[in-house]
Amino acid sequence: MSDEPIVQMTGITKDFTGVRALDGVDFTLRPGEIHAVMGENGAGKSTLIKVLTGVHTPDAGQIRLDGRPVRFNSPKAAQAGGISTVYQEVNLTENLSVAENLFAGREPRLGPFINFRAMRRRARALLEDIGIDLNVAAPLGSYSIAMQQLVAIARAVDIKAKVLILDEPTSSLDRDEVAVLLRVMRRLAENGTAMVFISHFLDQVYEISDRMTVLRNGTLVGEWESAALPESDLIGHMLGREAATLEQIERQAGEHKPDRGEPIVSAKGLGRKGSIAPYDLEVHAGEVVGLAGLLGSGRTETVRLIAGADRHDSGTLAFEGKSVGSHNPRTAALRGIAFCPENRKTEGLVGDLTVAENMILAMQASKGWARTVPPAQRSRLVAEFIEKLDIRPANPDLPVKNLSGGNQQKVLLARWMLIEPKLLILDEPTRGIDVGAKADIQRLVTELSGDGMAVLFVSAELDEVTRLSDRIAVLRDRELIATLETEADMTSEKIVDTIVAKGGDQ
Repeated sequence: MSDEPIVQMTGITKDFTGVRALDGVDFTLRPGEIHAVMGENGAGKSTLIKVLTGVHTPDAGQIRLDGRPVRFNSPKAAQAGGISTVYQEVNLTENLSVAENLFAGREPRLGPFINFRAMRRRARALLEDIGIDLNVAAPLGSYSIAMQQLVAIARAVDIKAKVLILDEPTSSLDRDEVAVLLRVMRRLAENGTAMVFISHFLDQVYEISDRMTVLRNGTLVGEWESAALPESDLIGHMLGREAATLEQIERQAGEHKPDRGEPIVSAKGLGRKGSIAPYDLEVHAGEVVGLAGLLGSGRTETVRLIAGADRHDSGTLAFEGKSVGSHNPRTAALRGIAFCPENRKTEGLVGDLTVAENMILAMQASKGWARTVPPAQRSRLVAEFIEKLDIRPANPDLPVKNLSGGNQQKVLLARWMLIEPKLLILDEPTRGIDVGAKADIQRLVTELSGDGMAVLFVSAELDEVTRLSDRIAVLRDRELIATLETEADMTSEKIVDTIVAKGGDQ
């Protein structure tokens, strides 16, 4: 690894509508290294990357690439300069084929025409090289989000960038897919590619990174060699407060175990052909029911039927003992069912609306558009929940799209808390957010269930499910295969054993 920086950012400052996102930040990246950028949501990680890649123009500071001053005015210019980025949200075209997505804008040609045969051949070779077996002629949208993410990474790899930026690339991947990605990253580093790695999975960060830079509230906390920085110290630097370990934070969140109350929702033989096999599931007042399973097991499909986001074509659904007839997101909300979907940006929030406007949507809908929420009441409630959930920046007039992922999730939670639902459905509420926001949301879940709210909690992280849940429904291959209820059974090991045993029966 060379000691001469390939990227040198000095004194980077960036303001958004009066909010300072970066304040004099320095960052150094060397050839052949994997450098993790760490911090809470809102720390400035994504802003730093967007300044480097030309999405944002810095208000102050200097960027050097290979020793030369640069200032890119667009991501395309940054890519031309040798910097390629893969973001958390897949930014590809689902109706085009895998091969067309891999080589969009760089298609091999025969005269004026695209050489589709050559393009597919190159696509297959590229994917095989990183251990992915896909039909490159199939539409990208026919594959899972995880596969789409790997295609995006393969595209970035093929551009042969000097600098590869991976912003939460593993958030949609299962364990085997993560292993493939890390293997590719190591090989690229050995060949001299410099990589910036942003992830909230601390085990992955420690496994793959050479150095870490920690940001907090838009400022630089410090830079360390990964092997020399204990995890407890890393978390303390990110949070800016005394924090022994993530486990201690999470253990505090999971101490509550309420008595089971009356059923709030009861599903009997509920299912949807081609989506989820018929299942039975009850959620009682004051309990957290976790849904666990591998990627594609049917966790999301299960809760979407209860939330009214998808229509069931078999079985029955009862809410507070009364049979549910017409069921859609609006009628579900009127009954007291709140749903925070997995994709908060496209299905939960309205990016161009402000924090306050997003918060008040459900309350306004419940009143009807003819009866608006009084301005004074609206301001009071918004201010109350911004403080209660520690939403940062604490600016109700900021477009919600300008907030970090963790703070966007808190805005979505605040929206539903304003109408005091009886059942709260959370689908991957801590996906892609930092340790501090994760602990805040976990504490909120236990507080709400302690106050009598029923909670359906979906998470890909088994430790999180076992820590927060009073019962756990286990799924495999879009079928609910078991419900674990005793403390001895509700362990990660037992969940895995249950999934494996069911697989052995097939």
